[in-house]
Amino acid sequence: MFSFAAPNEAASGWRTVLVICLLMMITVGSAIQWNGNWAFACDFNCGDLSQATIPGDQCGGRCAGTPGCSHFTWTTWNGGTCFMKQGQGSKADAFATTDSSMVCGVIDTIQWNGNWAFGCDFVGNDLSSARISSDQCGGYCASTSGCTHFTWTSYAGGTCFMKLGSVSKADAFKTSDNTMVCGVVDGAVVTPTGVTPIGPTMDGKTTRYWDCCKPSCAWPGKAPVSSPVKTCQANGVTKLSDPNAVSGCNANNKQAYTCNDNQPWAINNNLAYGFAAANIKGSSENGWCCGCYKLDFTSGPVVGKSLIVQVTNTGGDLGENHFDLQMPGSGVGLFDGCTSQWGLPTPVWGQTYGGVTSRQACFGLPAAIQAGCLFRFDWFMGADNPTMKFAKVACPAELEARTQCVRNG
Repeated sequence: MFSFAAPNEAASGWRTVLVICLLMMITVGSAIQWNGNWAFACDFNCGDLSQATIPGDQCGGRCAGTPGCSHFTWTTWNGGTCFMKQGQGSKADAFATTDSSMVCGVIDTIQWNGNWAFGCDFVGNDLSSARISSDQCGGYCASTSGCTHFTWTSYAGGTCFMKLGSVSKADAFKTSDNTMVCGVVDGAVVTPTGVTPIGPTMDGKTTRYWDCCKPSCAWPGKAPVSSPVKTCQANGVTKLSDPNAVSGCNANNKQAYTCNDNQPWAINNNLAYGFAAANIKGSSENGWCCGCYKLDFTSGPVVGKSLIVQVTNTGGDLGENHFDLQMPGSGVGLFDGCTSQWGLPTPVWGQTYGGVTSRQACFGLPAAIQAGCLFRFDWFMGADNPTMKFAKVACPAELEARTQCVRNG
């Protein structure tokens, strides 16, 4: 099959090259045993987009939810790393490896039938659900106030999950369940409120925290508002009617804590809503409590993303034009109300400043606030105190509904 003409003195070298080439062909030519769209012991060349330290069984989902990711490789490097890749990768482009622990896969393109498709889903933003057949889900969403998109699954005999927020078909991701249906509602693609600045744009910085304490703007008399920010009992759900309830960070008679619904959530890949403590130059709590600000990030992996926050707190350790973003598992800071609220040991909450250091550690937090911790590693991409430009904006109704605090004028 092979024919080489070489001087005798070079024969040994040629034989070495031949052996190496044959070994490479045997390795690359080995058949990859595909399990649908993924397989063990395979890889793709080049095309790297980004990476994440996650378990192998989460790599495909992370790729599917990452804009631009079309295929992926997972290896045990650094404790387990998912390498997301971009470009026209197909199973034919994969090559076999000798490492049986490696995983590679491709993400199927969603085949849209107008505004709906099989085998797809949208991340988060759940509004409500109904046990109906799949062919009724789109119409049910269209007739439900606030519903802009939907996912139907066979869960519980057939459930339509209606979703809210700004969305497009580009935000959907492919799933391995071809019985699932997802879609968007014509005319319901909304532009969130609060995107037009009503004040000057300034440079600022961010940090993150979640101390579980009663926020400063929850006390009466702080600002001209409809009512102070609502706080909750230790379960994080039952809202308290008394604005003078003692903070859970007080030494005695602990009563009021941050409500679980003060976690951030994604609207789409580039916009999210949340809450923050702040210190704004030239202003005070009277001017910023329950006001909303749009933060456009200017550094780190979140460049190009925006977070609209309602200010519910302040802090003695905050500098000028400093927003401390509320994200569970991001460090308790000066005060720790989390240990008493949830009865979990201090190490669960991570470092005092910075919090937990991995996505996996989020699952050690109470289940009710794990989503906000995962938000930090998913939508927020593990960004560490990114800089930003910010401006005051009209508050989205979704934020005011959670705090029940609306500024007067």
